[in-house]
Amino acid sequence: MNTSEPGGIEAILASAVSEVLVMSTGSAPIGQFRAVDRENLARGVRYRVLFPDSMRLTTRLSRMALAGAAVRTNVEIPVEAIVIDGTTALLPNHPTGVAAFRLPGVVTATLELFGWIWSSAVPLTPVEEAGDDGPLTWRERDLMTLLYTGHTDESAAMKLGISVRTVRRMVADIMNRLGARSRFQAGAKAAGQGWLMARAS
Repeated sequence: MNTSEPGGIEAILASAVSEVLVMSTGSAPIGQFRAVDRENLARGVRYRVLFPDSMRLTTRLSRMALAGAAVRTNVEIPVEAIVIDGTTALLPNHPTGVAAFRLPGVVTATLELFGWIWSSAVPLTPVEEAGDDGPLTWRERDLMTLLYTGHTDESAAMKLGISVRTVRRMVADIMNRLGARSRFQAGAKAAGQGWLMARAS
């Protein structure tokens, strides 16, 4: 199956129910798509994303890591590919299109290549890319809204599809960036700046 429009890629991506694997050289055509889908994350879909080291300090990768994706970089990523739920592989179909493959041989080969690169790639953590000032990301706003309205770490983690450990790491980082001595103070500062969501998604 061929798809030449970015929207076609995103439609296939939106069908994910468990895991999305992304290998990107940082160039078109796959590199242009919205690699981490917020609605998928909210449903608990896991993302593992590989990019070249040359993009390690970019805003794009920072946003992916802060959104909850597991991001790693390696010296070079040899091919662009997406694997959805271990059953569908999206590969470049030159010059401008992308082809969706469901043939077991193609999917397996892509999974094996991803696994080989992933094992030697360097993790990118949200803390590393968060910065020490600036407004909260949408992910952080969702989290702070949930906590500010009475959710526990566990229920917030379940609602956002992330681990409790990630929740606590994000809260510690937010407190540091806002200069807050407690969670309550961080929530009050975020509310005072108008950074909380109207409702947590």
